[in-house]
Amino acid sequence: MSSPSRPPSYLAVLRTPHACRVFGAALIGRLSYGIVFLSLILTLTDATGSYGVAGAVMALFGLAISLLSPLRAGLIDRYGIRRTLPLMAAVYALSLTCLAVATWRPGTPGMWLVVLTVAAGACAPPLGPVMRALWSELLPDRSLLQRAYSLDTVAEELLFVTGPLLAGLLAVLAVPAAGVAASAALVLVGTLALVSSPTVRATGSFPAGDGAVGEGSLRADDGAVGEGASRTGDDPGDGWGGGPYEGADVGTDVGRGGGADPAPVSSRGRRTRKAAGPGSGLIIQPVLVSGGVGLCLGALGLLMVVFAERQHQPAAVAWVEAALSAGSALGGLAYGARSWRAPGQVRLPLLAVALGLALVVAGLSPDLYVLAVTVGVAGLFVAPALTTAYLLADEFAVPENRVRASAWVNTAFNTGASAGTAAVGMLVESLPLTLCFVIAAVPPLLSAATTPRRLRRRVTTPPLER
Repeated sequence: MSSPSRPPSYLAVLRTPHACRVFGAALIGRLSYGIVFLSLILTLTDATGSYGVAGAVMALFGLAISLLSPLRAGLIDRYGIRRTLPLMAAVYALSLTCLAVATWRPGTPGMWLVVLTVAAGACAPPLGPVMRALWSELLPDRSLLQRAYSLDTVAEELLFVTGPLLAGLLAVLAVPAAGVAASAALVLVGTLALVSSPTVRATGSFPAGDGAVGEGSLRADDGAVGEGASRTGDDPGDGWGGGPYEGADVGTDVGRGGGADPAPVSSRGRRTRKAAGPGSGLIIQPVLVSGGVGLCLGALGLLMVVFAERQHQPAAVAWVEAALSAGSALGGLAYGARSWRAPGQVRLPLLAVALGLALVVAGLSPDLYVLAVTVGVAGLFVAPALTTAYLLADEFAVPENRVRASAWVNTAFNTGASAGTAAVGMLVESLPLTLCFVIAAVPPLLSAATTPRRLRRRVTTPPLER
């Protein structure tokens, strides 16, 4: 068997034509979400004088963003980026701007705050799922796509670290509502820059009715820029021989078909992307594992606070959270830089199990220093797990549902995080803290059961010689 070629670097991703422009535009827009949550909490608390009211309004905001994300992504899949994304961004930015104006001084009626906040959450543009779909358009090479998704996940992690810092700075230099206004401006600027990029102008709309990408697609059959290219599910030369690895370069496999059934062949003789409906295990696996990881991290966020308070060092929780983010960033970069032999459907539950076991160990920490180290180790598996989940969702979604598939993974994670925080909040007062850590580790540990049985049997067979 030939040895795998040297994997491409992250620079190869950024050197792809138009990649830096579209990625930079998406990051500008996504920074809005890093700033807006803390800014809104501070703004609503200042305007209403009640933590309870502010918390309830923020809960509605989070639910509107998370639960309606697949619906918004479905509209993008159906009508295209250029028709839908600017409208969503405009309504979202307008709602936030009205909120900033209304709360610049206290005294705004609570009902208006609820209406404006829910309107903003309902129309929040799903820039993350859109960017991941665009990565798939820009990079026909699956090993490059893995690196792009890792880079994307790590960058998003860093945005949610720097965003609250910027929100706090704006609150100190001006008023909390300034952060809300800045969020509105960022999402509008980022979205308009994204939709005006050559990448989006070329692709237009992801679906084209018959499963092909519309005229001017960036991806032709040979991976070059082409016109009227047929969108297929396989890379050029990707073999689907008699075994799970036969005819394929196992060094660059990121889950494409590893152990899955061959993709159906179109009337043109080309294999097309395998359809995976709502009930398909191919899509359910990344959604369930992402939800399990979200449950785990949502619970961990509150457990870290409780641990720090019981150690009489509440401010030190910031360092533990920083260790988690740093571990996730390092793990994501290292994971994306490697080529993996095992298919993504096998790697994903293993990464989730590793996260759960690390969390169990973290619950045994005697002090904050050990907790920071063990939580940092747990963070090493967060970005890789999410990267793999997004890759699998993109891999097995039909072209006209690609943005929505990514949005479902995102929604599962966010909803799981909220549920995890709520659940552990009810348990932490009545159970030992170590046991709470173990309970928080259960969802990702259970996700090991999501590996398809057929794939489990096949991956025990060694790769065939070429």
